[in-house]
Amino acid sequence: MNDNNETKGLGGWLILVGLGVVIAPIRMLITYIPIYKPIFEDGTWQALTTVGSEAYHPMWGPLLIGEIAYNSILVVALTYLVYLFFSKHYLFPKVFIAIILVSLVFIPLDSWMVTRIFPSEPVFDPDTTKEFLRTLIGGVIWIPYMLVSKRVKATFVEKAPEKDTQPTAESVA
Repeated sequence: MNDNNETKGLGGWLILVGLGVVIAPIRMLITYIPIYKPIFEDGTWQALTTVGSEAYHPMWGPLLIGEIAYNSILVVALTYLVYLFFSKHYLFPKVFIAIILVSLVFIPLDSWMVTRIFPSEPVFDPDTTKEFLRTLIGGVIWIPYMLVSKRVKATFVEKAPEKDTQPTAESVA
């Protein structure tokens, strides 16, 4: 049997990746809707962003809009990742890695922005530390897997651009 056929398909360690990929957008929605929805329903947004209010800080608006935009884009990207995974699309490993790397930049950046509003708060509070370490450990494990796994290389091949088999002027010279 061909080694490529043995490692092709959504099996092996990719089952764990698939579980994580399917759970991730659901987890995001369950986590962030209850956090952000009340801000716009209970007057918190007005209190935080209205000049002269006791809770006002000029960074609240940009921070909340940035977080909501990032998390919304992340939910869309994670949903797209589910599609890429199950369609075995060649872009899956690249998008998977990109999402992890962007998250590793955003988490401390967002936390640092919070310290602009609350200077006495640590950049890495317990929740931020937990989320960052979860993402970092996942990245340390799964990024190398995406880059070197024979199964990944054999499975995520759908809709890949055709390799040009015609000799070009540069390849002939």
